[in-house]
Amino acid sequence: MSEPQKLTIDIYSDVMCPWCAIGYGQLGQALGQLEGEIEAEIRWRPFELNPDMPIEGEEQEAHLARKYGRSAEEGAKMRGQMRSIAENAGVSLTYEGGEDPAPPAMMWNTRDCHKLLGLTLEQMGPEVQTNLKLALFEAHFNQRRDLSKHDVLVDIAASVGVHRGAAKAALEDTELEARVIAEERQASDLNISGVPAMIINGKFMVPGAQGPETYVNVLRKVAEKSRG
Repeated sequence: MSEPQKLTIDIYSDVMCPWCAIGYGQLGQALGQLEGEIEAEIRWRPFELNPDMPIEGEEQEAHLARKYGRSAEEGAKMRGQMRSIAENAGVSLTYEGGEDPAPPAMMWNTRDCHKLLGLTLEQMGPEVQTNLKLALFEAHFNQRRDLSKHDVLVDIAASVGVHRGAAKAALEDTELEARVIAEERQASDLNISGVPAMIINGKFMVPGAQGPETYVNVLRKVAEKSRG
């Protein structure tokens, strides 16, 4: 039996982006179908949907209404459609924190999240980086934690095995921040204007969240080209 074809997938993504969580869920379903045929090393790359978001954040509904001009009714309809797609992808976007009433859904500045993700990839590798990304998604969508707070981010990083001291240092590291900004410029150079955007083997881009079958077809085609 032949060895699985190994591919790299760089995912440009923001922690605030529900479609990024959905896209990863759909990709995971595709890779499950390709088990034994294709193996993927997944690396998360930075993209800030709102790089100028103030430290105090902004209430999600107000933000979306201001940014996209959506009415409350349009927003509710879109959320319902998105949640249905998320469920099919095995992804929960529902608040599960247990507070009653639930804290408001917020949008936060994510520069520090990307610094932690960059540190984790560099020092601990792509698997732990993915664990951190998923923990940040959960903290944002399911727990509604304040991702502007350094102590919250350090706790999340520590939960996946990142040394607390290293996480604290990363949050204050201006060189690490410069690398995040440089990677975001690379995304712009690649004409990435929305996320998720997946770059397979450094060459082939799949924009937006796609159904599992789309990912299966694309990954097989890239694997075939890579063998050739």
